Amino acid sequence: MIIDVVVASTSRYQKFGQARSPEEAEDLSGQVILAKIKAAGHTARYALLPDGLVLREAVEKSDADAIVICGGTGLTHLDLTIEAIEPLFEKTLPGFGEIFRYKSLDEVGSRAMLTRAAAGVYHDRPVFCLPGSPGAARLGMDLILAEIGHILGHIYE
Repeated sequence: MIIDVVVASTSRYQKFGQARSPEEAEDLSGQVILAKIKAAGHTARYALLPDGLVLREAVEKSDADAIVICGGTGLTHLDLTIEAIEPLFEKTLPGFGEIFRYKSLDEVGSRAMLTRAAAGVYHDRPVFCLPGSPGAARLGMDLILAEIGHILGHIYE
């Protein structure tokens, strides 16, 4: 299985440009995500992009089996991942965000209500939007990797 990993960070993109690996971009969350994907026996492709509509293009052009976007889910005016990606969803997976927030309670307490983790299906592939912290990347990938085969099975029924 091929999973595209897109890290959405305008500030990191301005500093590092089109980094081809999380190490090139000093990206701890990207490192966590790629390590988990590889440990699960899947192939990961990494891209660092600025937040916003350019993310939409990356999703539209992807030929991966699944897409994970990390970052840009916060509440500042620069956090536009959800606004760029959710309109693409042909189906939403609200349970992903619900379970993510529920599991986050143990780690961050009531601040979990601030997360806008989301998931949906676009052109027969699941797309997951995760907050940008390493802890959120770890939690999100644990949830995704536990169910990705099941999710794809439902999509391809």
